Amino acid sequence: MLNLSSIDTTTAAAAESEAKRNPFLVTLGERVRNLRSRQGMTRRAVALAADVSERHLANLEYGTGNVSVLVLLQVASALQCSLAELLGDVTTTSPEWLLIRELLGKRSEADLRRAREQLGEMFGEGGNAQERKNRIALIGLRGAGKTALGQRLADDLGFPFIELSREIEQFAGCQISEIHNLYGANAYRRYERRALEEAIQIYPEVVIATPGGLVSDSANFNLLLSHCTTVWLQADATDHMGRVAAQGDMRPMAASREAMEDLKRILEGRAAFYSKADMTINTSGRTESQAFDALRTLVRQHVQRPA
Repeated sequence: MLNLSSIDTTTAAAAESEAKRNPFLVTLGERVRNLRSRQGMTRRAVALAADVSERHLANLEYGTGNVSVLVLLQVASALQCSLAELLGDVTTTSPEWLLIRELLGKRSEADLRRAREQLGEMFGEGGNAQERKNRIALIGLRGAGKTALGQRLADDLGFPFIELSREIEQFAGCQISEIHNLYGANAYRRYERRALEEAIQIYPEVVIATPGGLVSDSANFNLLLSHCTTVWLQADATDHMGRVAAQGDMRPMAASREAMEDLKRILEGRAAFYSKADMTINTSGRTESQAFDALRTLVRQHVQRPA
């Protein structure tokens, strides 16, 4: 026999659940998901770092959880962003921001890039143009070939080669995984900044292999863009995963049953930042030698030596 009261109760519960999806909470949840993807973190990792349950975080991301300000502070800290960035658009905080936003709001990506570069020069953040040409920084996810191709490119150009991850470990006196476990992500970013600043200061000519997540920190990425010629070593997610697995290294997806989906989300979250590179080489479907030949040709057209 059909239980009409049960159907009515279920329908009412579904309607109540949908009604709870306040537009602000839905937008907040989308922003949390986007920031999490940019940082390359799984929901479980953020939940652990924020000291909240994974279910509580899932409710927040889907706009069904009206969380407290303290929980938002914990989530913002875990995502390495300010509470203001988590809650809304920072460009609404002052009249000058609003006017600047109005000027830039409808500009093309090319116009915005020129504006950023000119602002960098105006405020003394831009590097020497000649030295910028001869500092080659390779960006991209792990498995893109930054170390192997970077070393070959440095040998070909006669430049020093720096793997920034190793420099970070030397500064910290421990492995990168231990930096995160012992001191947290913010401390890691400080070591990353220090290693990058030293490389820029010491080497007018160099090839740098950067950590995959460097683009997640806008300050460090701005520093890289201002002082180096950047090359995105692009690849499909399946190639990234296969290459990392071939190296016997499944970090940071070893504990995830959805490793490929996690990797795709990380790549999607960072792609817009990687695309800010001066040049792009797609390494998918190419052997290491083929990828190097393409990289060498492109970079040699750009590098200039002092007269």
